[in-house]
Amino acid sequence: MIAVNHLEGHIHAVLLEPRQSGDAALQFPVLALVVSGGHTHLYLARKEGACWTYENIGRTRDDAAGEAFDKIAKLLGLGYPGGPIIDRLAPHGDPHAVKFQTSQIKHRDRRDRNLPLGDGARFDFSYSGIKTAVLRYVETENLGSSIRARRQALMGKDEPALEDYLKLCDRRTLGLVASFQRAMVEDLVAKTLAAAREYDVQTLLVSGGVAANQELRATFECEAGMQGLPVFFPSRALSTDNAAMIAAAAFPKFLRKEFVSGDFSAEAGMALK
Repeated sequence: MIAVNHLEGHIHAVLLEPRQSGDAALQFPVLALVVSGGHTHLYLARKEGACWTYENIGRTRDDAAGEAFDKIAKLLGLGYPGGPIIDRLAPHGDPHAVKFQTSQIKHRDRRDRNLPLGDGARFDFSYSGIKTAVLRYVETENLGSSIRARRQALMGKDEPALEDYLKLCDRRTLGLVASFQRAMVEDLVAKTLAAAREYDVQTLLVSGGVAANQELRATFECEAGMQGLPVFFPSRALSTDNAAMIAAAAFPKFLRKEFVSGDFSAEAGMALK
C-alpha cells in the first residue's frame, strides 16, 4: 500500500500528458497552482534526487475558487456543478457588465499563527467577498423572480443543453456570469504570476477541476507566454478527481519502495510537503 496526498495527485496529473511525460520537459523550481472545489493552493516544488518537495506559498482564506463557482451557479439557479455551466455561458455575456473586485489580503491567516508576516499574504486567495457582491447585485437588480423561474424550468431536464440555459438567461444574467468569471480568472492568474516572478520559477503547472475552465487556460497561456514562462495543464478529463493522477503520484514512491503498513489511516487535512 502506498500513501498518496490528493493534492500531489492533482499536480502529477500534468505529467500524464504524452507531450509532458517524465521530467525532461520540466525545469525546476516549478510553481503549481491547484485550483478546485476544495482547494486554491500555490506550491513551490523542487526536486531533490527522485523526490519532489513542496512549499505552500499561497492558500485560500475562505471559499476555494471551484466552491465559489458552484455557489454562484446555485444562487443563479443554474444547477450543479457550477464551474462547467458558467464556463459555457460566459462567452455569451459581456465580461465588463459588472465591476467586481477580489479581496486584497495584506495580513497573515488568523487560523495559522505559525505563518510568517510579510509578503507571503500577497499570494493568498479569498473569494467570499465576490460571492457577497454577486448576491447584492441579484438583490439590487431584482433578479429573484427570473432565478426562481429558471430553477423551476431546469428541474424538468436531466441534462440541459447550452441552448436550454441561453433561453432561460437574459442579458443581465449573462453579463453577471461573464463578469464573475472574468474577475475570478484575473485574480487567479495575477497572483500566480506574481508568485512566479517573486520565486523566479522556471515552469508553471495548473491543475484541479477549475483548470478545465477555457478562459482560465487561455488567459494563463497568454499572460505566462508574455513572461516567457512555460505553463502546462492536464487534459480536461484528468483535471477533475481521477484514479490516474493518484497512480502518477504513487509511481515514484513505488520505485523507491515507500510502502506503508496495513494500519495506516487517511488524514483529510494532511499538509503537502
